[in-house]
Amino acid sequence: MNIALIGYGKMGKEVAAEALARNHHISLTVDVDNRHELTPENLKKCDVAIEFTSPHTAAGNIRRCLAAGIPVVCGSTGWLEQLEDVKRECEERKGAFFYASNYSVGVNIFLRINKMLAAMMNFAGAYRPSMEEVHHTEKKDAPSGTAVTLAEAMMSELKLLKKWVNQASDTEDVLPVVSLRKPGVCGTHTVKYESDVDYITLSHVAKNRKGFALGAVLAAEFIRGKQGCFGMNDLMGNF
Repeated sequence: MNIALIGYGKMGKEVAAEALARNHHISLTVDVDNRHELTPENLKKCDVAIEFTSPHTAAGNIRRCLAAGIPVVCGSTGWLEQLEDVKRECEERKGAFFYASNYSVGVNIFLRINKMLAAMMNFAGAYRPSMEEVHHTEKKDAPSGTAVTLAEAMMSELKLLKKWVNQASDTEDVLPVVSLRKPGVCGTHTVKYESDVDYITLSHVAKNRKGFALGAVLAAEFIRGKQGCFGMNDLMGNF
């Protein structure tokens, strides 16, 4: 495939390496210094776009790809208030759009276990849920997109919860999600259930960015030639 890579930070470089390792070609690379090259003419030379930028630019970049008629895979987080509008535009244009808060296969297994565990905890007695997520200091959004996905799943399953907040909290019906930023941390998410007698923890720790990058390239391979809006459940076959 000929890939348009939008965003060439740490994740963009990892995506490029994984794409090349899988015998794809990076036909267009756009970053902060050459934004003017993100044109319909340049995009139409590519088979698919992979977008990893920032919360402030993601939606606009996706719309440019959709307008140019090329499928787009987005890994940017922190812009979800525009997600439904982007999906609607994708459907109207009969385009192809793939979004995930996290492209790691391991993380997506973790997300499913988290949802199952939350459902089980309705019958487990007095356990207090909480969450902590730790990322590198360059991460622009907090909580992470993965933490939001985890929290929303817990909200949908745990009857006692009324909302989640991005801070510590002792309120019984509130899920506290604490965000920490430390140098060199790729991504750690920990869900904890604590009672008076014990506690249960469920964690995922990313050792490097390779898993995220590989998942994004797999998503690009998956979406080529398709029409509609997709996510990791589609890629992983709903197993």
